[in-house]
Amino acid sequence: MAALFLQVAPERVDVNVHPAKAEVRFREPGLVRSLVVGTLRRALAEAGWRTSSTLGDAALGAFRSGSGHAPGGLAESAIRYQAPDHQAGLALGPPHARSEHPTPSDDGLARYPLGAARAQIHDSYIIAQTAEGLVLVDQHAAHERLVYERMKAELEAHGVARQGLLLPEVVELGPAEVDRLLARQHELEELGLVLESFGSGAVLVREVPALLGATEIGRLIQDLAEDLGEIDQAQSLREALDRVCASLACHGSVRAGRRLNLAEMNALLRDMEATPHSGQCNHGRPTYVALSRAEIERLFQRR
Repeated sequence: MAALFLQVAPERVDVNVHPAKAEVRFREPGLVRSLVVGTLRRALAEAGWRTSSTLGDAALGAFRSGSGHAPGGLAESAIRYQAPDHQAGLALGPPHARSEHPTPSDDGLARYPLGAARAQIHDSYIIAQTAEGLVLVDQHAAHERLVYERMKAELEAHGVARQGLLLPEVVELGPAEVDRLLARQHELEELGLVLESFGSGAVLVREVPALLGATEIGRLIQDLAEDLGEIDQAQSLREALDRVCASLACHGSVRAGRRLNLAEMNALLRDMEATPHSGQCNHGRPTYVALSRAEIERLFQRR
């Protein structure tokens, strides 16, 4: 729980909405909400609550139930990992649409840093065997990074490919949020999102980035409107590209709770190996953690 103290100019607050003054109303609630959300995000990030190797070590220490020091490097390797330079230019693709990647054989695991997929647990995490141990992958976080990097690459090359909706979707928003989106209408088109005004409190979405596939458009537009509220009006979306692309990519990635087959899991692992910075999602959290065989053996006190 948290208590927030907001200092607001009197003319921006309506104090006459309740006879006993038990409730007040902001004249621009959408703007205030965006500022609060953005401030909390920054405060949490600056306070060091991003996932780090210390969290991985703590989790491993809990497994070992006090039997000495926990082996390090659980999440460290994920945070450090970047694709080799010679692989960084490889084409990316959503794993659910690709199955041409072969499953590595046991004697060929050394060629693949993230190994071969063996199972999926809780419809959210992929367990892969590597030449030296195992890797546990967060499928949503990993694919989010892949979509994000491909979107940036497409924009730099020729603009993000768009997919027209069979039935345009109406998204209801506050007037301030509608104005915010429409003010960036042409810039959003470059990112593959085509929308237009639909009355004073709604927008009509006609096209979305093709990379996103099936997504909850209403939630996407709401989150995007909030993000735009935290971007300086004088700043172009290209200057704030990381934030906007990250928001779009989050909605276009494989969700936790979706069951994947082995081909899809291996495709995701191979794309991660070919993508720069794939060890972290767009929010700074590790996309995978790795355990060496020696660390696994220490967990079971075999060493």
